[in-house]
Amino acid sequence: MPQEQYTHHRSTMPGSEGPQVYKVGIYGWRKRCLYFFVLLLMILILVNLAMTIWILKVMNFTIDGMGNLRITEKGLKLEGDSEFLQPLYAKEIQSRPGNALYFKSARNVTVNILNDQTKVLTQLITGPKAVEAYGKKFEVKTVSGKLLFSADDNEVVVGAERLRVLGAEGTVFPKSIETPNVRADPFKELRLESPTRSLVMEAPKGVEINAEAGNMEATCRTELRLESKDGEIKLDAAKIKLPRLPHGSYTPTGTRQKVFEICVCANGRLFLSQAGAGSTCQINTSVCL
Repeated sequence: MPQEQYTHHRSTMPGSEGPQVYKVGIYGWRKRCLYFFVLLLMILILVNLAMTIWILKVMNFTIDGMGNLRITEKGLKLEGDSEFLQPLYAKEIQSRPGNALYFKSARNVTVNILNDQTKVLTQLITGPKAVEAYGKKFEVKTVSGKLLFSADDNEVVVGAERLRVLGAEGTVFPKSIETPNVRADPFKELRLESPTRSLVMEAPKGVEINAEAGNMEATCRTELRLESKDGEIKLDAAKIKLPRLPHGSYTPTGTRQKVFEICVCANGRLFLSQAGAGSTCQINTSVCL
């Protein structure tokens, strides 16, 4: 290092010595330490610069972005698979044109809709066992905006023209159901059943049961009652068969008759009596007991 010297002339005094020279600078071990720290600093700067260049090269930093992440005028564009370890906040997430958008998680995927006070208004949770949705109302609509399904606290609305139940056991309604039409698929059977309770069909303007291409069967264990309070019960058919009516025991000629007449008891019970020249119902009144 530069070395400066200067001469200090003292005032002339009796017994004074000659001029003295003083050295100004860093010498010895201090000078070697300074050189060492300067060299170490230069090495650290070079290593830091090399690491920075290596990180930029590995992370693929460019003017447009980093790696698969690109900065565009509309926002951020991410290509390939991505993993988010912390919550992601975004106004809109969309895939590339023509490609699908996938969300993958080892446990579940949760979507929350918050208000200004960060309170959850709507929540969708897709887990390994179930898909749960929380909200005031749930709706499913077509592309044109037609309502297909709606559910809230008060009611569940099915807006489709037809509701099909494909389960082998059918559909169970714990309470009442209101519908204008109950119909089975073509060439399929329609069964209305109540295993442990009664089955009631009510309508203010009538109930119509129609089987256009097949039979209609009503089966019960104890009693089958047809009742009309203010009108009449009409059986309109080319043939009406009552094969299990009881037979009377009256045989005036002792021969077996093939012609019978239908008799009605006072309690409404029907029975068959062998036809004769006159009515034989009075003779077989024991059947009514």
